[in-house]
Amino acid sequence: MDGDCYMKRVFQTHTLRRWDLALLLGLALAALLGGWLDRGQAALAEQVIRLHVLANSDSQADQALKLAVRDRVLAEAEAFLPAGGDRAEALAALGSHLEELAAAGAEAVGEAGYAYPVTVSLEEDCWFPTKEYQDFALPAGSYTALRVVIGDGGGQNWWCVVFPPLCLGSVSESAAQTALSAGLSEDQVALITGEEEGYVVKFRAMEWWESFQHWLSE
Repeated sequence: MDGDCYMKRVFQTHTLRRWDLALLLGLALAALLGGWLDRGQAALAEQVIRLHVLANSDSQADQALKLAVRDRVLAEAEAFLPAGGDRAEALAALGSHLEELAAAGAEAVGEAGYAYPVTVSLEEDCWFPTKEYQDFALPAGSYTALRVVIGDGGGQNWWCVVFPPLCLGSVSESAAQTALSAGLSEDQVALITGEEEGYVVKFRAMEWWESFQHWLSE
């Protein structure tokens, strides 16, 4: 009987060790995969400037006003972005014209009959959820953003991309062509446009990982 108990304990110990080893290997693989996904999102974030517009409130009128301010700020930003410039040049151009962008937004607010203040700033490490648009998408993660706050900024947000100019109505090229001309690699373009099945899988993995990390930080 004692021998049977001893053998059971040995078997259980070996089983636990195998599970421990499997768990450690799983954690190591997850860390490696997570690091790879982090680097992919960070490299993409270094190529783009997001646009983040915050409405005064969630009322129907304030939400409609948000879109009018968005359109006016985007149109004004287009005039400042250097043709064929890179992200660094776009950041410098936007940073030196924040007052003009805010004034354009305030003008749209005034034309709609409101007196809300409008502030515009460039912010680093802004968290964005995954957003899908007509012909491209960007995974969740931290990005540099041109942030436009209308009034109290307590309403639903509107997210897009100011550089490359993927959200400008006057852009006639496809999202892929616009992104390539702005300096994104072919792999990065394939990632955001979902041109290949493998990149769709990578996009979803990156989306999950970045959202998971954000959840942990919260």
